[in-house]
Amino acid sequence: MFSTFNKVVGCLSLFAALLGLSLFGLPLRAQLNSDAAPAAVEVGVISLKPQAQRLTSELPGRTKAWLTAEIRPQVGGIVQQRLFVEGAEVEAGEVLYLIDPASYQAAFDQARASSAEALATLNSARLKATRYAGLVKIDAISQQDNEDAQASLQSAQAAYQAAQAAEKSARINVTYTRITAPISGRVESSSVTPGALVTASQETPLTTVQQLDPLYVDITQSSAEVLRLKRELAAGRLSKAGDDEAHIVLRLEDGSEYPYPGRLQFSGASVSESTGSVTLRAVVPNPDGLLLPGMYVRAVLEEAMDEQALLVPQRAVTRSHSGATSVLLVVDGKVEQRQIVVGRSVDNQWWVKSGLKAGEQVIIEGGQKVRVGDAVRSLALKVGDEQAADLAANSKH
Repeated sequence: MFSTFNKVVGCLSLFAALLGLSLFGLPLRAQLNSDAAPAAVEVGVISLKPQAQRLTSELPGRTKAWLTAEIRPQVGGIVQQRLFVEGAEVEAGEVLYLIDPASYQAAFDQARASSAEALATLNSARLKATRYAGLVKIDAISQQDNEDAQASLQSAQAAYQAAQAAEKSARINVTYTRITAPISGRVESSSVTPGALVTASQETPLTTVQQLDPLYVDITQSSAEVLRLKRELAAGRLSKAGDDEAHIVLRLEDGSEYPYPGRLQFSGASVSESTGSVTLRAVVPNPDGLLLPGMYVRAVLEEAMDEQALLVPQRAVTRSHSGATSVLLVVDGKVEQRQIVVGRSVDNQWWVKSGLKAGEQVIIEGGQKVRVGDAVRSLALKVGDEQAADLAANSKH
């Protein structure tokens, strides 16, 4: 029994010794682990490369018909017929309305008769003047009689010319009873119906014809933007987008892009005192009739070219409460924060105006895992590279 007791005591002593060794070694291992340097975090970066980028401005505009003709009567009378379908296409010279021509036809007939009477009087006066001119040479009549005959001839000629003018005027009034389209285009709704009384050159038009292919687009641009563009062109930071007319692309009210590009026709020579803007006018094809006068559009105008533009993905740029923008860079293997100035957006990227240089590495993935000054391992990515999505997914685990 005594030997059994000694064996139990020996086992307990051995267990206590092992426990003490394990407890003694635990702080040492913990200290060794705490002194070990943390592993460098992997971040996705892009290397900035300058690229040619067109400088564009998206400006508000309104469409306007190429030609517009308000149809008004040139003689008064009762409208007998309307000969067009509202909203249809009409050709130049096509009859739109008929006004009762009876009174104007009668006036024309009378004027024509008066012209014929004046012509007969003229012929009689011409014969008499010719005969008297021969008689006065042989002293068969007095000089006074001859002069009276010549004067009667001149009076008859003037009367005939007046009668011809009256006949022509009456003929024109008859033609005016047929109101025609002065231009080809789309005719709008009619303001009168058959039986209505209209007057010459009345204030209210009977209808309107508009030529819609092509269309004008009137665009407004601030004078400050015009000055900025001219300065940058003069300084050589930008080059002209083209030697000839600038091109524009329209964005419609629903956000879609109009399929036919237009061209800038002219730029206004003065600044509006009320709005401080300059008016630009562009010409846009409209073969499908999609655009209508008065539509609101956004015109993307190509102004110039920046041959050394730097673009940064928008997800790499952070903005503070004060509005300052910054990015994270990898410089000599460590994270650095840099404030930048961005301009306009280009798709899903920011156009950097200052703060960055070509060749610098901007962190676009993994920036939420690091702080300024941390050592990192760079993984080169391309904008839109699928590896960026994989890296972002791995960083969550």
